[in-house]
Amino acid sequence: MNMTEKPVLYHWEPNANSGKPMLALEEKGVAYESVYLDMLEFDQHQPEYLAINPMGTIPAMVHEGRLLNESTAIMEYVDARFDGPALRPSDPAKRWKVRWWMKYCDQYYAPCASMVAWDLFTGPAVRGKDPEELRARIDAIPLKERRIAWSKAIYGLFSAEELAESRRRVGVASLLFERNLESNEWIAGDEFSLADINAFNLVYILPHMADTMQLPSVSLDRTPATMGWLRRMYQRPSIRQTWEHSRGGMHIDIEAEANRQLA
Repeated sequence: MNMTEKPVLYHWEPNANSGKPMLALEEKGVAYESVYLDMLEFDQHQPEYLAINPMGTIPAMVHEGRLLNESTAIMEYVDARFDGPALRPSDPAKRWKVRWWMKYCDQYYAPCASMVAWDLFTGPAVRGKDPEELRARIDAIPLKERRIAWSKAIYGLFSAEELAESRRRVGVASLLFERNLESNEWIAGDEFSLADINAFNLVYILPHMADTMQLPSVSLDRTPATMGWLRRMYQRPSIRQTWEHSRGGMHIDIEAEANRQLA
């Protein structure tokens, strides 16, 4: 086995799903090749990428001739495969807690936050393209559920009921995180873990965009424990290292967030 082979990570901006394996690689100190795919230009559905990942999803990672997709599963592979600080505890009960929070993020929080973001940002960002080009781009998406999601975002077809329920669930999740962080330094307990990486990529935007997204605020007044956790996250070098891969700009001052006054 070639232990020196670099993984190749295909990703968009270093947030949401793409940010998860990027942060895991940085936390482990793993050198990797970064391949940027512009999701808003549908790079992930081009024949060259589909030849690598037929699902047409990002992120994806190739290592030792093996394709790995699904962002949480990639993180777990990175933690298990490479040397460096452990990102999951060895104790079975503590590891279960990490898995519980990641599953909660992936199945409850992320779909709701994503729907709101796609409705407000992703759809409008590509809506101005030539209508025939857009239809061709949608038709080229391999997965039916992704074709439906893109169509809804581009043509503004998310219903008011869907969006209201998504916003409600984000509010529920935000308060659950807050209650948890009132008694824990990190998401899954007293140790930094993959659960923190997973949650950060969902929560980091809320102190800055909650009003625009019509979501319950994450703020010192409403969620002080979450704000303290975010400050600890921004103090980790991996955040800066990951965000250096941005091409669009993350529009958040890491230094200011890392030194935010909490009282």
